[in-house]
Amino acid sequence: MEGLLSSNPTLNRLSTRLGEILVADGVITDEQLETALKHRTKQGSFLGEALVALGYIPAQTLGRYLQLTMGFPYVELAETQIDVAIARRIPERIARQQFALPFHDAGDQIHVAMVDPLNLSVVDEISALLGRRVVPFLAFSADLTDAVNRVFDVKHKAESALQGIEVQMPPEESEPSVDELRDLGEEAPIVRLVNSIVLGAISNGASDIHIEPHEHTIRVRYRMDGIMVDQTTLPRHHLSAMCSRIKIVGHMNIAERRRPQDGRFSIRDENGVEFDLRVSVMPTVFGEKIVMRVLEKSGAMASLDKVGFLPDQRALFERFINRPHGIVLVTGPTGSGKSTTLYGALQQINDSTKNINTIEDPVEYQLDAINQVQVQPKIGLTFAAGLRTLVRQDPDVIMVGEIRDYETAEIAIQAALTGHLVLSTLHTNDAPGALVRLQNMGVEPFLVSSAILGVVGQRLVRTVCPSCVEAYTPSPDEVATFSIPTPNGHPPQLARGKGCTRCGSRGLRGRTGVYEVMPMTPSLREMVLARASGADLKRQAIADGMMTMFDAGMRKVLDRVTTPEEIVRVLLTED
Repeated sequence: MEGLLSSNPTLNRLSTRLGEILVADGVITDEQLETALKHRTKQGSFLGEALVALGYIPAQTLGRYLQLTMGFPYVELAETQIDVAIARRIPERIARQQFALPFHDAGDQIHVAMVDPLNLSVVDEISALLGRRVVPFLAFSADLTDAVNRVFDVKHKAESALQGIEVQMPPEESEPSVDELRDLGEEAPIVRLVNSIVLGAISNGASDIHIEPHEHTIRVRYRMDGIMVDQTTLPRHHLSAMCSRIKIVGHMNIAERRRPQDGRFSIRDENGVEFDLRVSVMPTVFGEKIVMRVLEKSGAMASLDKVGFLPDQRALFERFINRPHGIVLVTGPTGSGKSTTLYGALQQINDSTKNINTIEDPVEYQLDAINQVQVQPKIGLTFAAGLRTLVRQDPDVIMVGEIRDYETAEIAIQAALTGHLVLSTLHTNDAPGALVRLQNMGVEPFLVSSAILGVVGQRLVRTVCPSCVEAYTPSPDEVATFSIPTPNGHPPQLARGKGCTRCGSRGLRGRTGVYEVMPMTPSLREMVLARASGADLKRQAIADGMMTMFDAGMRKVLDRVTTPEEIVRVLLTED
């Protein structure tokens, strides 16, 4: 996408002209144009898209100016009824790679939404495919991608894949032989079905795929932005074939149906990007349930300025990771973004003067110039064993994917006390709880007090959908119910999403981190030595200046990033 825009000088000139007109008409200021141009360069987006994303101009207003400056009509696909039949007449590969989608059949011509309507080769290609003249419309890349996802959705692909299945599925009560299971898993329609479910998850940005057997059906759900979303329902008798296919590619035992199994495999999407999938199979009363975690092998990782730190929190965290030795812990439940934060930290401090090593389970992202080790318990390469070896590899920085037991904790602390910076994660509810958790593992309080530099607690909250955002003033009851801050003594103006096709009518799309950053102050060190409780440690951390996750979340509410309902949903705890 970035190359598509930056390599088109005509489109760049028209973008410059658009900015000049908007400033001349007083629609935006010079400062806003400068900010949008920087955003455009950084994101590889069209100038108009940057202006809308930054909230400087409504999409409807921009459409009129686009038509004036570029000579092409503008279409907002999120608000347009797409002719799915005509859209599906071009291959999905072309729609995604060329950023083009037919959306209206006008008789002797076809209206096609394009990110770059000046790309005549794509116009000619689609015209040849459809046998009619193409009228290009300008569309934003995010809008077009969302529309492509809706057109080529999982339900449609699943139904298409299942057409023509002639193999007779064995009854679920019977015990098919290994050869029968293997044959089922190799059937072309079943291969297409499983591929469509996996690729559908990737194109929708899902983090997990759930295939759940019920008495008469199979339910397929994705976890998107931390929320489970139904995708499609399949006939129950396809379960054996689907399980066999996933076990085959995941290198699992296809004959074993009574015990849980784990596996993994890789797949490439339509753009050639490779993804790892970690598979977990668990027997239930209606058959085997499958959950697949989706991980992009070389995905673009978020830097520290994008993960969600507030400015003062980020400055404090950077102080931790720029120290020469000690332990920095990131805490939170599974799926709260801990690994992303640690990868952002490694990106921040990575340079040719440091020897940085990681031991992970699994290696979620491949990092340039960093030595990464994959845990393999079957051959004895555990976190503890790997860490013990890494300490002898002359490291400056060590990242341990997770401290799970006393042995790993002990080695990590010894490494920190002997001149190494150690980054790791713990599963605790908040930052102060990490200090108690280490002691519960058996680590002596004086070692915890001496080695820990600071602890970060975090959660992920959904953000307001930028496509349907609206401002509102909460009622006094809402202010009281959600503990919304009132800086001026009056209810502040907040943001919420009205609900649109891009966010699935939820009003929320995308996620950001909410953090609490706790430095090990002298008072906390003394309390750790006295074996103080987690509640007492938290009170002292707040007294020492720590902003809690709830307070940080409310700051994001006031900044119109998220909603008070979302903060309460994710962060509501007993005080």
